[in-house]
Amino acid sequence: MGFRIGFLLYPNVTQLDMTGPAQVLSRMPGASVDYVWHSLDPVMSDCRLALVPTRTLADAGQFDMVCVPGGYGCTAVMHDTVVLDWLRHQAGGARLMTSVCTGSLILAAAGLLQGYRAGCHWAWGESLARFGATWVAERTVVDRDRITAGGVTAGIDFAFRVIAELHGQDTSDAVRLALEYDPEARPGGTPATARPEILAMVNGAMAGRLAERQAEIDAAAAAFRA
Repeated sequence: MGFRIGFLLYPNVTQLDMTGPAQVLSRMPGASVDYVWHSLDPVMSDCRLALVPTRTLADAGQFDMVCVPGGYGCTAVMHDTVVLDWLRHQAGGARLMTSVCTGSLILAAAGLLQGYRAGCHWAWGESLARFGATWVAERTVVDRDRITAGGVTAGIDFAFRVIAELHGQDTSDAVRLALEYDPEARPGGTPATARPEILAMVNGAMAGRLAERQAEIDAAAAAFRA
């Protein structure tokens, strides 16, 4: 029996949040992968790589697994009632509802992480509490039928974890070898391991974007509580 995986695709998505796990999961036994949006028109990612949906929200059908990537455009999607309703509908029949990076904020805005532990990009994880979720600063967080990843590159680790959960560690390791996934161990990719001056530099560079997006998250949280 096949296993249908649907990735939500939207403007200003961080393409690696989606394409990293999609490449891994496309090698999972029995898996088929689709990319879903309102229309089949190309969608521009936040690095100006255009991506083409393969299904629309209206005709996608029921997936076995839904994955919501993050990106600069995530806060706009948190206010898209059609997308939020679609996610709620999918959750009723999907085996797994998942996310990468700030995609967990979209799941949370749909009410699908209330009472769950979840991953998120380190700069945004605390915002999950506004939607009744508990942020866990780990690469991959598994809580019942929700599997969520930390920021961007964590999506690759997340995908191998999904394969291990569904098909066992040997299958996951075989796909890992086929893709030659053996990342160089180098500290600095999290606030806990980064040099203080680098952390200060990144926080400074992100300050304006953080403030702008926080206002949009505040509005989504108010709608969630209404």
